[in-house]
Amino acid sequence: MLAFMTLPANYRCPRCGARSSVSALTWCCPGCQGPWDLDFRAAPVPLAALPGRTGSLWRYEEALPLADPGCSLGEGRTPLVRLTDTVSAKLDFLMPTLSFKDRGAVMLAELARRLGPRRVIADSSGNAGTAMAAYCARAGLDCTVYVPEGTSPKKLEQIRAHGARLTVVPGDREAAARAAREAAGEPGTFYASHVHNPFFLHGTKTYVYELWEDLGGRLPDTLVLPVGNGTLLLGAALATAELHAHGLIPSRPALVAVQAEAVAPLAEAFRAGAGELIAPARARPTLAEGIAIPNPPRARQILRAVRESGGTFLTVTEDRIRAAQLDLAARGLFVESTGVACWAAVRARPQTGSTVVPLCGAGAKTGLAPA
Repeated sequence: MLAFMTLPANYRCPRCGARSSVSALTWCCPGCQGPWDLDFRAAPVPLAALPGRTGSLWRYEEALPLADPGCSLGEGRTPLVRLTDTVSAKLDFLMPTLSFKDRGAVMLAELARRLGPRRVIADSSGNAGTAMAAYCARAGLDCTVYVPEGTSPKKLEQIRAHGARLTVVPGDREAAARAAREAAGEPGTFYASHVHNPFFLHGTKTYVYELWEDLGGRLPDTLVLPVGNGTLLLGAALATAELHAHGLIPSRPALVAVQAEAVAPLAEAFRAGAGELIAPARARPTLAEGIAIPNPPRARQILRAVRESGGTFLTVTEDRIRAAQLDLAARGLFVESTGVACWAAVRARPQTGSTVVPLCGAGAKTGLAPA
């Protein structure tokens, strides 16, 4: 039986209101095929009680829809390091699989472990796939990962090393997602979609809970976040809403979303004042492969979250991404090219007040960006 902090917990479609039990192997709304949200109400996290708790993201148990994990690898509690007088970086590449995706992957793997499917499938540009492969290995689950051609060889090696089956799909990131969705309807299949399944977002929100704890019960003025499918930004929006609703922060920080200039459909929609994508972006090559998403399924939610926070969208060029990676390396931080996008944006356009950027993936996964 699923161990939820609050019962009952159901999937809910934010578009049409349809609902489904979380015990069902359903990965999207059967009516409109949109991604699920989760009917879950977090309880206040007691700041004073945290020092005596486990040193992982599971210390925020009141805010999580699953408890007592059986597949944890000690994920979370990554360091916060100052870069300038006003900007700090959270080193989320110091995770078990070397990317922030572990925050959400452990939640999906834990849910799958309790549901006991015949197999787990995932699609990814690399990091989410490596995270799911690792946590499925930890949970003893059969796992297949779909990736687009051109995915970093080191990420492919990492997926295989964890024992997952690897399916390389001709085409771009969206082609890999389509292939996974086609397989998701097979009986006994749990689709560990970090885009469609809201448990992933409830894992990524711990990024903000850690900042809140590390800063003594407050948050910075601005959170700068990379956005492709928007899983980190939407997790941040969840956490800031929960902390504010519980009276644990006086106001919510601005959410500044960063996209690569080469693939920036959300930034285009935001600047046009649109509430959803104007049109899917053309998938062009970019060093920031992890956020090169031409048609993010949660586009409306992402745009709304940024606007409601008083934030904005920024885009970065390939040259700025290269320069930001070298700059961080000169500071002792070797980060993959997608993971430096936020620092590239802040260097080009400094924010007012205190700011935190995430460094999301280790440079060892991709190497230095080519000149």
